[in-house]
Amino acid sequence: MRIELQKYRNVVVLTGAGVSVASGLRPYRGPGGVWEEHQVEEYGHTDCFKRAPEKTWMLFGGMRSDVLKVHPNQGHIALAQLQARLRPDQSFLLVTQNVDELHQRAGSRNVAAIHGNLLMTRCSNETCDLSPYRDHETHATKVPLCPECSSPLRPDVVLFGEMPKLDASWAAKRALRDCDLFLAIGTSGLVTPAADYVRNAQYAGARTIYVNLEPLSPPNPAFQEQILGRAEELLPKLFSL
Repeated sequence: MRIELQKYRNVVVLTGAGVSVASGLRPYRGPGGVWEEHQVEEYGHTDCFKRAPEKTWMLFGGMRSDVLKVHPNQGHIALAQLQARLRPDQSFLLVTQNVDELHQRAGSRNVAAIHGNLLMTRCSNETCDLSPYRDHETHATKVPLCPECSSPLRPDVVLFGEMPKLDASWAAKRALRDCDLFLAIGTSGLVTPAADYVRNAQYAGARTIYVNLEPLSPPNPAFQEQILGRAEELLPKLFSL
């Protein structure tokens, strides 16, 4: 299958952890997933950070270390090249659930990172004036404190129990209103946000395509097409890059 991009005016792509597996990052769920080794749902919850921030840093500090060791793969690069090829009258929004920044490092622009960025740190005090800043430290042995208000600092990612990033979520919702091509790549099509996004795209009359290793089970009728395989192998072929 080949997607003829010249037919579409407003493209929205949603990516999940499956896009980054070929770079050497593990998915959260499934065989070999992070959930098998770490208590992700507990340590990555906002309640845990409030109670024991060192546990949250233990989880995300280790993930930060892993992210710094890897590089974008052909899936990331294909999406960046796709965006670069579009005409001025075509719009493209890359919505990602990933916090690894690999899309941006591959050259993608107009990226809506709805779960934040693991390589950024911010203050946990919402009233603090400290701006989020780039941070490569794992903070594995000591919870860092804010230089402005002395509150615990935290990774600038969305924890369990929190809402997705507001600006990124609004960007996604705006783009989906006029979407005529929607792809969900390397992410489950059955849970939020993928399930919501594909329904919105379907409502707008878009062509909807699911790209992943595993088929949808049960099927999601909002997806018109299903392409199975590895993102890093499929994406260059889909767009003839």
